[in-house]
Amino acid sequence: MRWLRTLRERFSRSIQVRLTCYFILILLPLILFSLYANKQSQRILEQELGERTMSGMDSALEYVDQTLQSLEQLSTMLATDGSLTSRLKHRSAELTPEMLIDFSSVMSYISNVNAVNPILSGVSIYHGGSGKLLSSRIGMLDRPLHTVEDWYDEFVQTGRSIVLYNPSRHEEALMGWADPIYNEGQLLLMQLMDLYSRDRGNNVLMLSLPKRTLLSNIAHLAPSPASHVSLYDEQGRLLVSNNDSAQPHLDQDIPASEVSVAQLPGRAEKQMMLRIDSPRSGWSLVLEQPEREIYKKSRPLQIFTYWIILISCLLAVWIAWLIYSSIAAPMSSLVSGMRQLRLGNLDTRLVHNRQDELGYLTDAFNQTAEQQRHLIQDIYEQQLRLTKTELKFLQSQINPHFLYNTLDSIYWSAKNYDAEEISEMVLNLSQFFRLSLSKGRETFKVEETFTHLNYYIRVQQLRFVGQFTVSFVTDPHTANLYVLKLILQPLVENAILHGLEKRKGGGQLAISARLEGEQLLLTVSDNGKGMEEQRLRLIREALAATDNVPAGGAERKDEFFGLLNVASRIRLYYGDSASLTIASEAGKGTTAILALPLASCRSEQEGEMA
Repeated sequence: MRWLRTLRERFSRSIQVRLTCYFILILLPLILFSLYANKQSQRILEQELGERTMSGMDSALEYVDQTLQSLEQLSTMLATDGSLTSRLKHRSAELTPEMLIDFSSVMSYISNVNAVNPILSGVSIYHGGSGKLLSSRIGMLDRPLHTVEDWYDEFVQTGRSIVLYNPSRHEEALMGWADPIYNEGQLLLMQLMDLYSRDRGNNVLMLSLPKRTLLSNIAHLAPSPASHVSLYDEQGRLLVSNNDSAQPHLDQDIPASEVSVAQLPGRAEKQMMLRIDSPRSGWSLVLEQPEREIYKKSRPLQIFTYWIILISCLLAVWIAWLIYSSIAAPMSSLVSGMRQLRLGNLDTRLVHNRQDELGYLTDAFNQTAEQQRHLIQDIYEQQLRLTKTELKFLQSQINPHFLYNTLDSIYWSAKNYDAEEISEMVLNLSQFFRLSLSKGRETFKVEETFTHLNYYIRVQQLRFVGQFTVSFVTDPHTANLYVLKLILQPLVENAILHGLEKRKGGGQLAISARLEGEQLLLTVSDNGKGMEEQRLRLIREALAATDNVPAGGAERKDEFFGLLNVASRIRLYYGDSASLTIASEAGKGTTAILALPLASCRSEQEGEMA
């Protein structure tokens, strides 16, 4: 991965990055311990809260069981009461006066039972023979057998003693009263009348228990409006809940008597879920509480821990920066100074205000640079000045071998003092003079000329370190052609001093030789600052003026001396067919093209220049 490779490179090259990583590694155990402590505190909080809540849920569910048990006992007592069962022995489908009297007595009796049991919302008896429903609240209703739901046939045929019925729809009886059976706001506890008699018939006792009564017994378990509590029967069907969108069936994935946190369908956040099952009735009580409410009080402590971790990491970075500034930064400054010293910048000085070991090391570096500068100035430069003086004094009768030997001695002296740049410069200068002062040869092959130029260019490159690069392009057919010595040197010098010297970097010098028809074209181009149109026009006018005077008789102009010298020399040696053209554009560079007749370049010329 790219980011990992980048981090590895920074780690290996930057002391600051390494220090930061080391400090963070030191803090890593503290960070991990803090995160682990937060996680454990959450688990402990969940466990303690779950145990306390489940204790309350267990008490509430036990109370519900007791309520249900008392209703079952009441149902059994009524179902076996002889005063009721004797009045329900009628089998006739038509009402008779005797049946009306008995039914009135039954309704009066169950009304009294309802009155002394306020937990009930109603007591009803369904008379199977006549299809009449006797209710303590709304009296007698006609319920023909063909209108009875399947629950009735199943209830009578199975003969189950007690059945809890949860109506799935809502109907209204007389005058807007809710139907005693189909009322979604209540539960029905059903039992056959005269249960222990063989001739018991198909009469059903129904005790109506309001759902709000059960809900009131469990609603207090919800600690907030966002919490939900639900009661399910032994078959997992929802009985009551304070949540309108509660699941109609119990999710069996919710573990009993355990604390679980999960994302439920239709919930925007995770819920803590608690479930208690009754061993007596098989009913289940489920409590759902949003996770954020559980950690509401511990959240500030958790955020405080995260802030501590963040501040610790920032402090690690800051301390690493301080150490880097106090130790690594001076070392980087020393490295930079040594690099400048290696490039030949002997005036390099490092400024500091430290009194410790790093300050002493910096002072030692400054003293070393100063001593090296004095050494080179006092010895090497003195020898160079002496050599130049002797050359000027003896220039009319100079012995080239003496110059070569002197430069060779300077070269080996510089090598002995490890002054690589000076030794290389002297070596290239020696090679340049060796060809420039050669007697008896006035022309050299193009290949030799380019080699000769390379010595001069290398001297200039050592002077302007990293400022420009050079490229030579030679047509294979031009390698053995002869041109005047030093004919390109003034053009290259102009390109470097007037074109590339002012450029900060990225300079390019291109020198090429190619054939075009019967002419040899030598080109020197650069991407330096170029020339304005006005100056280019002056140069072209000065070059054109050399064509109107005899060769060698051109008036000297110091400003364009090098170009005029080249133009005069090519006219002297190659005649009027030779030319020098200059093209330039401000900000883009300059190109000088020498066009020489091919016939005059095929053979070598000897002798002194006229």
